[in-house]
Amino acid sequence: MLINFDAGPAALPKEVLQQASEAILNYNNSGLSILEIPHRGKLFEAILEEANTLALELLGLDKNDYQAVWMQGGGRLQFSMIPMNFLAVNETAGYIESGHWASEALKNGKLYGNTNVLGSSKADNFQYIPQWGDTPEDLSYLHFTSNNTIYGTQFHSFPETEVPLIVDMSSELYSRKLDYSKFSLIYAVAQKNIGPAGVTLIVIRKSLLEKQKRVLPEILSYRDMAKNNSVLNTPPVFPIYCSLLTLRWIKAIGMDAMQQSNEEKARLLYDAIDESKLFYGVAKKEDRSMMNACFRTHDDKHTEMFLDFAKERDIVGIKGHRSVGGFRASMYNAISVEDVQRLVSVIKEYENTVN
Repeated sequence: MLINFDAGPAALPKEVLQQASEAILNYNNSGLSILEIPHRGKLFEAILEEANTLALELLGLDKNDYQAVWMQGGGRLQFSMIPMNFLAVNETAGYIESGHWASEALKNGKLYGNTNVLGSSKADNFQYIPQWGDTPEDLSYLHFTSNNTIYGTQFHSFPETEVPLIVDMSSELYSRKLDYSKFSLIYAVAQKNIGPAGVTLIVIRKSLLEKQKRVLPEILSYRDMAKNNSVLNTPPVFPIYCSLLTLRWIKAIGMDAMQQSNEEKARLLYDAIDESKLFYGVAKKEDRSMMNACFRTHDDKHTEMFLDFAKERDIVGIKGHRSVGGFRASMYNAISVEDVQRLVSVIKEYENTVN
């Protein structure tokens, strides 16, 4: 069995894959495949209700204050929908530019109003999380990407402000315990740490829903999507069901245990990289990501050689993003400590082989 360290679509828990495969043939003894059940029927209503409940419960959020919304369109749709909904033409939104996807969000924000870049590490190839200073009180919102998959950096502290915080947590949601009530809107594409590709989870403070700034088609309005409980159009039933299975799996493990496991995986891999004479880490140590470890070799001739060496030992998905090269090991929740130990042993074995 291959160990898949890909950044997304990423590894899913084996029991989730098993349960999902059984549901494809016969969902809950209904005689129907999960791919066939009506999206407005009782079977899917129950799935959606439980998924909404768990999505908030695991984040420690009150359903009276927040609502879970499931949408299609991926992160790129959110980059546009956020300013479309919450930034008027004559208003200003704040952005922290810490990576490629943060830059994409900023680019889309400029289409709808004014933007203020509070901090950027673009000039240094996003090797660290930039400082952001004081947050102007007149901002409509402050947007940032909490974990940067391409560059392997992660926010370990957050802006303290009364301005609504909007955060892209696509590659780390449900990986660690935080005070999620700091955020007015959290969004995460499923295919990294929640489920398969095809759905995005939005967790939004209900009071923010009332701050829509322009008339929009219902399908592009958070307020209308929330009002219709994610069923304004036909939702992606199967990805939502798989996400529910993953949320159940996370709940059974517990968020404390999940964070401890993720911390242990990151420690094991970064220790091996730091002790190596052949490999080195790309991101500044104080800003390293617990989810995506990006590293390289001092001599690029080893890049393809190590990828082949690892694949021969059943490790795949560690090739770095095409824009930066090198290696990237994504240690999402479904990756076990034992999986990372296996990668570490392969790193050491390769280094011993070439030395």
